[in-house]
Amino acid sequence: MSRPLLLMAHGAGLGSASAWMTRWAGYLAQLGVVVPFDYPYMRSGKKRPDRHPVLLQAHAEALAHAVETHRDHPVVLIGKSMGSRIGCHLTNEPGLGDPVRAVVCLGYPLVGFGKVRRVRDEVLLALRQPILFVQGTRDRLCPLDLLEEVRSRMTATNELFMVEGGDHSLQLRVKDRKARGITQEEADRAVVSAIGRFLAHHVR
Repeated sequence: MSRPLLLMAHGAGLGSASAWMTRWAGYLAQLGVVVPFDYPYMRSGKKRPDRHPVLLQAHAEALAHAVETHRDHPVVLIGKSMGSRIGCHLTNEPGLGDPVRAVVCLGYPLVGFGKVRRVRDEVLLALRQPILFVQGTRDRLCPLDLLEEVRSRMTATNELFMVEGGDHSLQLRVKDRKARGITQEEADRAVVSAIGRFLAHHVR
């Protein structure tokens, strides 16, 4: 079996050339062929994300191009925050999401900002492909008790890897790193190992 094709989508605030995305693309290259891409608003230098249909279409086009360029590789969608949510929507699209074998979410935004924090669970409940959630325990956009409740109702095979003390970007505070006696890179490497185990089990 060929190494998986990892189509990597960025979050709302930072594009594929950002330090965070570049670092993680480097990590993930140990596991497969990493293909990052940018949504239209990021390519145009805008700060406000495109509307959902535009994001979905751009993700679909990136997937089609990646599949055409890297034939015979099993496809995995991996995304940071917003990119992971759009990837889940794409996976559910008949025809468009057919090549996708699995999804990996780095900081899934289960709830939004603002006073009314609606739980965005519909797309997750509709999933059929295996999904791995990588979540920091301090991530305000994904309270773990809410995620556990949603996971219990999901049909898709789903797994959770928690980054103890991690925020929405899986970053640990200095005091937490010192208390645990680990570096940020060591915490990141543990995530990479978890993703590797997930891929080995579900992507064949």
